[in-house]
Amino acid sequence: MTYAIIKVAGKQYRVREGERLLVDRLREDEGATLTPTVLLVGGTGDAELEPGGVVTAKVLGDAKGPKIRIGKYKKRTGYRRHTGFRASLTRIEIESIGVGEPSRTAAKPNEAAPKDEAAERVKGMPSGYEDMTIAQIKDASSSWNRPMLSAALEYEQEHANRKGAIAALEAALAGKEGDG
Repeated sequence: MTYAIIKVAGKQYRVREGERLLVDRLREDEGATLTPTVLLVGGTGDAELEPGGVVTAKVLGDAKGPKIRIGKYKKRTGYRRHTGFRASLTRIEIESIGVGEPSRTAAKPNEAAPKDEAAERVKGMPSGYEDMTIAQIKDASSSWNRPMLSAALEYEQEHANRKGAIAALEAALAGKEGDG
């Protein structure tokens, strides 16, 4: 029987087809299909493990974990505190395990998304700006010219809206105005 080792929400699970399991809460609706990251695919007990593959899983619904009671106590002081915790979980069912690379038809919609982003991209923006972190923007913005800064600020206000990046771009623009 084929099994796979998948990664869902930062944790690894060994799964088989038709198996149901509880994972940390996912932001998927009930009935949605997801494809978790596949680390290894194994066979019928042989030592033949192959990296890659495709696993599809269906979200069955949300659930709560068992209640955990937590108590604190200090002797001879009358100090007692009690609290509890229940984990938010999602129940999924493994629909299929396939060996090999994902099909090209499944990859085409993902490839179309960056082209659409490029169409929405603001003209004059620095190359690779969409993938930059706030720290990288702060470091690189000092070397950009005024049109690049204003284009990046326009993009940030319309799409990403990251406060740190907006502040860094505005500070760099203010510095350029002081120089000119």
